[in-house]
Amino acid sequence: MQLKYKIAALSILPLLLAVAVVCALVLFQNQRLGEQQARLIERSILASKQAELKNYVEMALSTIAPLYDSGLDDEETRGKVLATLGRFSFGSDGYFFVYDRSGRNLMHPRQRELVGKDLWNMTDPNGLPVIQALMHSAESGRGFQRYAWQKPSTGQFAEKLAYVVMLDRWGWMLGTGIYLEDVDEAILQVREEVASGIHTTMLAIAGVALVAVLLVFASGLTLNVSERRLADRKLQLLTQRIVSLQEEERSRVSRELHDGISQLLVSIKFQFELASHELATGNPKAQQTLDQGTERLAGAIGEVRRISHDLHPSLLDTLGLPAAIGQLVAEFEQRSGLKMLYTNGLGDQGPDDDVAVALFRVLQEALTNIERHARAHSVHISLDGDDRSVRLRVADDGVGFNPRRLDALKGGGIGLRNIRERVEHFGGRFNLASAPDGTELDVTLPTRAG
Repeated sequence: MQLKYKIAALSILPLLLAVAVVCALVLFQNQRLGEQQARLIERSILASKQAELKNYVEMALSTIAPLYDSGLDDEETRGKVLATLGRFSFGSDGYFFVYDRSGRNLMHPRQRELVGKDLWNMTDPNGLPVIQALMHSAESGRGFQRYAWQKPSTGQFAEKLAYVVMLDRWGWMLGTGIYLEDVDEAILQVREEVASGIHTTMLAIAGVALVAVLLVFASGLTLNVSERRLADRKLQLLTQRIVSLQEEERSRVSRELHDGISQLLVSIKFQFELASHELATGNPKAQQTLDQGTERLAGAIGEVRRISHDLHPSLLDTLGLPAAIGQLVAEFEQRSGLKMLYTNGLGDQGPDDDVAVALFRVLQEALTNIERHARAHSVHISLDGDDRSVRLRVADDGVGFNPRRLDALKGGGIGLRNIRERVEHFGGRFNLASAPDGTELDVTLPTRAG
């Protein structure tokens, strides 16, 4: 073999070996990270579903609490509870179910033929005794259980995650569940994205290797004895270039793994949360819901960050409600630049600690809404009361809004809902008036928490 071909062969073989090693490393790392990402996404989705199920069950418990806590155990009271739970639904496949300790179904709004039947020994297609497993989860306090169940909308068995609790006084097991097909779809999408990324990366490496091989081969063909030194120099430069290409490729793959998959994780998380919300509300405007949900999530993250660094109402313990509100108003004025007017007509009187904290939090929520949405120039806050009640009024000269439209918007007006819930908890009065030239919030709470 001529020298120039030997030189070309000696240059090409290490290059091909290096490219093969790089391809193997890239393939291995992509597959490993893809599986890790898939497991992480699955855990994230399941955690979100578990939180959603707990919220549904807590909502149901709070709804039936007046009847359950009344101390009545007659059939009429129990029937009212079952009827109330039967009216709850979220989407075509979201419902609540109730069983007694013997495994007899007491309420199932989607499969009414099961009501009254003893299902204690019923198993799913995987051989799991479903009711026994649910009862054990409820009695142990763990609450969550996975099993296969017939999906009402399709009639087919599908994987399901349920959350159950015990109503011990009546010996009832109350629960609800969410079907998990979207988890498999999300994992499949991740694996498809990883496979697509591997394919693209391999093509890029193959292209770079092909170009490098062609350059080496072309250089070898033009070599002769008088050009050995030039050939040696070119081979050295080529080797350096191969190393640089390898490092650049590794950096590019690392960047894709970091940026692409991380963004995909966030995107899937957002998409799942919004898909769950759409399933719960039946809203057909998916794109609009997606945009609004993304904004709400960003706002929620900012709100959590702000709340974590916000002023703790421990000032109420040392300064009292009027002074604490005065300090809050002063700090808000300094931070926001709005003109603040605070009128204290309460004097030295002070409500109970719980009431004071509630009013302080109400004012915080109101000021946050004004800062974010009102586009106001000035805010007037007044605090007054007597031995029986305390009244807090917050008025701004902002752009205002339509309260009815806000109430109709699912997921909207979180701050106002928090205020309303605080007021209702103490049996107070909540009034909200808004017009294009301003908004006024009027809250009255009893001085003593009953």
